[in-house]
Amino acid sequence: MSDAIFALVAGYGLWVVAGSAFLSCLLVPVPTALVMLAAGAFAAAGDLSLGQVFLAGWLAALAGDNAGYQLGRWGGRPLVRQIARRTGKRRLIARGRLAVHRYGALGVFFSTWLVAPLGPWVNLISGAMGLSRWRFAVWDTLGETIWVGAYVGLGYGFGTQIDAVSQVVSDWAGLLAALAVAAGFSVALAMKLRRKVRVRG
Repeated sequence: MSDAIFALVAGYGLWVVAGSAFLSCLLVPVPTALVMLAAGAFAAAGDLSLGQVFLAGWLAALAGDNAGYQLGRWGGRPLVRQIARRTGKRRLIARGRLAVHRYGALGVFFSTWLVAPLGPWVNLISGAMGLSRWRFAVWDTLGETIWVGAYVGLGYGFGTQIDAVSQVVSDWAGLLAALAVAAGFSVALAMKLRRKVRVRG
């Protein structure tokens, strides 16, 4: 996989960076993290400009996120339900809905980088649930700045060891996702118990 990604980035440069970032935000299964790492490595070698790589990935990710948000606004909850039926991703969509319902714009922020697999669903659900466009845009921008900067920066800093870095990042992302989900459930459980205590008191 990494050899194919390297070949694509070497051949098409910023177009691959932008295209993968945009499509991944619209539920297309693209290995964008690996593309960002590869582009960062090429920037370190002097074949691409680091600033241009970051800008291409960042702008495309923002465009994809906002396109997903707008689709949610247009289609509303019926669209989300239809996608859930067709993709079989009901559990993932439920997690995205919970993130937006409980945490609002902060859910958007963390879904862009801390729990990135949830991000495209949160974009869609944020629009469908009527989250403020400006709150979505601000927190999404902050989150994507972290996400794109982290992956491109890792590729730039460890370009000669890109295979090892991609494996570590993959494991790290999975760990962070698990920890984030566990933390969310813990907070929800604590709030529920607190409400019960208040009712009894």
